[in-house]
Amino acid sequence: MTSNPRPGTKPEKVQCKAVTKKGVRCRNAAKSGEAFCAMHLSMQKEERRPAKEPEERFDAKDLAESLAEMQAWMKKRLRGDYEVDEWGFDEEFAELFMPLMKFLYHKYWRVTATGLENVPAEGRALLVANHSGVLPWDGAMIIMAVREDHPQPRQVRALVLSLFFSLPFTGTMLQRIGHVQASPANSERLLNEDELCLVFPEGVKGIGKPFSRRYQLARFGRGGFVRVALKTRSPIIPVSVVGAEEIYPLLVNLRPLASLLGVPYVPITPTFPLLGPLGAVPLPTKWYIHFGEPINIQDMTYRPSEEPLLVTKISNQVRDTIQRQIYERLKTRRSVFFE
Repeated sequence: MTSNPRPGTKPEKVQCKAVTKKGVRCRNAAKSGEAFCAMHLSMQKEERRPAKEPEERFDAKDLAESLAEMQAWMKKRLRGDYEVDEWGFDEEFAELFMPLMKFLYHKYWRVTATGLENVPAEGRALLVANHSGVLPWDGAMIIMAVREDHPQPRQVRALVLSLFFSLPFTGTMLQRIGHVQASPANSERLLNEDELCLVFPEGVKGIGKPFSRRYQLARFGRGGFVRVALKTRSPIIPVSVVGAEEIYPLLVNLRPLASLLGVPYVPITPTFPLLGPLGAVPLPTKWYIHFGEPINIQDMTYRPSEEPLLVTKISNQVRDTIQRQIYERLKTRRSVFFE
C-alpha cells in the first residue's frame, strides 16, 4: 500500500487522455500508472468485452480461472498492495460496486436525471440536495447521475456526517469508495482542489423523516455550506431528488431503542422488521433527479459585516429552490413506481 503524500505537499496529477462525448479532453486525473481515469478505464473494459452467446454453457475452466483471479486479488489486498489517494479513495475497490450501482441506477430505480448541463465539466462546484430514504441511497444515485449521464463524467465527493465515520468498519469503507468526512476544513480543501462536492444540509433529519412528512424539507441548519461556498468562491447547484422517500416508508421511529444503540433512529417500515432481512430491500420506485441552475457565488461582492445576513438569504434561497423543484416534479408524476 502506497503511503499518503507528506503534509504540505500535493501529489502531481496526470490528466486523463480520454475524449468525452462532446469531443473535449477529460479533466479527471489519470489512474496511477495508466493513461486514463478509473471511469474511462471501466468503460473501455466494457466495450472490449465480447457479447455473450444466447446459450452460454457452463465452463468449469472459466470458473476455475475466475476463482484463481479472485484469490490472487484477495491476497494482493491482504498484503496491502493497493493505492489510495490523499483522502483514502481506492479506485480499484470502488469499481467492485459499479455493477450493483449501475443496476440500481439504470434498471431498479430507472433514474431520470435532468439539468446535468448545469454541472460544470471542470472546476469546483457545491451540489446541495434534499435528503431522504432512511438509508442514504440518494447520495449514491446523484454520484451515478454525474458519472453515467453527464457529457463529462466526473467523480463527486459526498461529504458524510462524522456519525457514520465513527461506526465500526463503515468509516474505512466510506473513504475507500470516495466519500469524505463532513467538516468545513475538508469542504474548503476539496473545493479549492476544484472538486465536485455533495452536501445534504438536512442531515439525519432528512433521512429520518416520517412518511407523513415526505418531500417536506427539514431545516437547513446554520448555513455552513453557504459559508464554505462564499469562502472558496464556489457555485452552488440545488439538486432535487424525487422517488427516494418511498423506498423505505418510515412509519415509526423507535427513539428509546435508537438512543440505547447510539444511532439517530430505528425505523419501522411496512416491510421491516416484519420480513426480517428482506425488509432491508428498498422498494423499486421510479426516481427523478434534477440539477438546478447554479447560484454564482463567485460573482457576489459583499462586506464582512453583511456575511451573516447573506448566508441566511442564500441558504433560504437554496432550500426554497429545491422545494420548488420537488413540487414541480410531484405535479407531473403519475405513479410512484412507473413513468
